[in-house]
Amino acid sequence: MSTSQATTRDICVQVESRFSPEHSDPSRWFFLYTVRISNEGSETVQLISRHWIIRDATGRVEEVRGEGVVGKQPTIEPGESFEYTSGCPLPTPFGTMEGTYQMVSTGGSQFEAEIAEFVLREPGAIH
Repeated sequence: MSTSQATTRDICVQVESRFSPEHSDPSRWFFLYTVRISNEGSETVQLISRHWIIRDATGRVEEVRGEGVVGKQPTIEPGESFEYTSGCPLPTPFGTMEGTYQMVSTGGSQFEAEIAEFVLREPGAIH
């Protein structure tokens, strides 16, 4: 299991990742990651889109952009959190993910909340 945490403009993004053997096969490793986005500020924010940078053990980089997360564009009130779990397949038993969430506040300001790098690693994988 790997974890990461970053805070941008009072938005704290925590991630915990783990290997999922039940979704993997000999040529594909599958990882689950749970993200908790906490609003530690005084303004309501909405998550508009995501940008992921995914690296595998060979150095191959894949960028994923899209609206929202898990089909939602959650609004997060001050003092509240939004949590979801998603997955990432890799062609290698080791990799990393990092990225940003595009956020907009009720005041109309837009900003990118950092998602700090976290590791995707099959238990026992050496890197």
